[in-house]
Amino acid sequence: MPRDIEIRGHRVDGATAGEHHNATGPTKLGEEGNARAGAAFSELTSTNRGLKQRHVQMIALAGTIGTGLFLATGKALARGGPLGILLSYGIVGMLICCVVFSVAELSALAPLSGGIIRHAEWFVDPALSFAQGWNSVYANAILLPAEMVACAVIIDYWTPINHAVWITVLGGLLILSNMFLISIYGELEFAFAILKIALIVGVNIMSLCITLGAGPRGEPIGFRYWRNPGPFVQFLGIAGSWGQFLGFWRVMSSAAYAFSNVENVSVAAAETQNPRHNIPKAAKRVFWRIMIFFVITVFFIGLTVSSADKGLTASSGNAGASPFAIAATNAGIKAVPSIINAVVVTSAWSAANSAMLVATRTLYGLAQDGHAPKVLTRKNRFGIPWLSVAAVGSVLLLGYMTLSSAASVVFEWLQDLVSAASMVHWINMELVYLRFYYGCKKQNISRDRLPWKSPFQPYAAWTALVSFSILLLTGGFYVFIEGGWSPQSFVSSYFNIPLIFILYFGYKFWRKTELVSLQDMPILGFIKIAEENPETIEPPATGWRRLNILWG
Repeated sequence: MPRDIEIRGHRVDGATAGEHHNATGPTKLGEEGNARAGAAFSELTSTNRGLKQRHVQMIALAGTIGTGLFLATGKALARGGPLGILLSYGIVGMLICCVVFSVAELSALAPLSGGIIRHAEWFVDPALSFAQGWNSVYANAILLPAEMVACAVIIDYWTPINHAVWITVLGGLLILSNMFLISIYGELEFAFAILKIALIVGVNIMSLCITLGAGPRGEPIGFRYWRNPGPFVQFLGIAGSWGQFLGFWRVMSSAAYAFSNVENVSVAAAETQNPRHNIPKAAKRVFWRIMIFFVITVFFIGLTVSSADKGLTASSGNAGASPFAIAATNAGIKAVPSIINAVVVTSAWSAANSAMLVATRTLYGLAQDGHAPKVLTRKNRFGIPWLSVAAVGSVLLLGYMTLSSAASVVFEWLQDLVSAASMVHWINMELVYLRFYYGCKKQNISRDRLPWKSPFQPYAAWTALVSFSILLLTGGFYVFIEGGWSPQSFVSSYFNIPLIFILYFGYKFWRKTELVSLQDMPILGFIKIAEENPETIEPPATGWRRLNILWG
């Protein structure tokens, strides 16, 4: 006798589950997947939805502003020149918008903890979910000791206390922040985001004043540094337009690091209030945030600091390498370096805080799907997967290995690893999205039924996929140029490529997994869940609140 399947109110008739409804409709596996998708709905009610709209909006912003903008832009300017850095950050920023739109569409339909890692399980292959999940955990975990070491090195500006003290104190606060209510994490990131925005606005106003000659020395700069030493830099001394192009291309990796974790908005989707409304809302504002906080900022950097300034490459671990501090010092403004240092410390800690959220929720999602020990799904009374937090937090111990004179070198090496891992992550995001997109077409499901459909698809996804693939494969080109070889640089640029393939094919061979066919994807099941469980939408802002473009 055929039996009916009912999960969370979604019923699959056993008499018809094994039939092909039409040439493009779901098979028996597809019907079972639609029913199984109903079980995922329980995740939305078992987690503590402590992230409000303003938290989600500002987390999307805070995840993109950190040491990559405040420190890494110094070396990027020295390598690419003012026009090179502007083009690099602008191009990578546009590609990131494509990625964010894609993942927001998926997260609005299926707001699951772990974000794209869980989506890979449903729409591509469990092996990809396993591979990308562990790749994401690794990438974000190694970011923790790197950022803590950065904090310790920056604090040296005021006091020479042993780095181990600051790594212990700040690392401990990091773990505590992630052990309690998710709303506490949201409030912390909200406050740090305000500090970052205030610093960016302040240094941009300062840069404009310096450019126009309103600084203490009263000397206008204009586009002086665009003319001499020029808009581009001859990379590694290679003459001509080819050397200038290589300098621009080298900066693309720096831009990738600066934008790493911009997709954080979807990772804690199950802990977000009204995720089908708030996640797309945050994604749609990413473009303007990138334009305001990145493109305009790097433009002013190119105006106020010469790409030939030796201060840009004199240090890589403190504000002495920050182009903002160099511009202020050159203009005779004395107080700014200390202010920059203070905010950069909070930015580095905030970046680590954000990375820990991503790593722990990804690890939790892996455990939920059986790709990690089930014990990691245990939660404390605040609804936090505390064992996942403890497991990721243990990686902070690696920070003590950099307590040497080469700490800043190790920090830069870890940055390169994060850049490569980020590009692998973005490539896989677009692969998952494109499989989902063509699954909708195969099953004759109109994207108008989705909670939110992102613009310019599938062209935006294809553009990002191809572009980041090229950047990943050519990111370490400089090690093959005469005089540029470095084993560390080679490993940091290409380590992630064999890693992701080993994880994917290793799991696939071990578990004998198969690709989810386009017609078997449980898209309809997730759509029904969304349609039968509408969200309570907040009324539109009125009065002066309509002017709030940051988190309103």
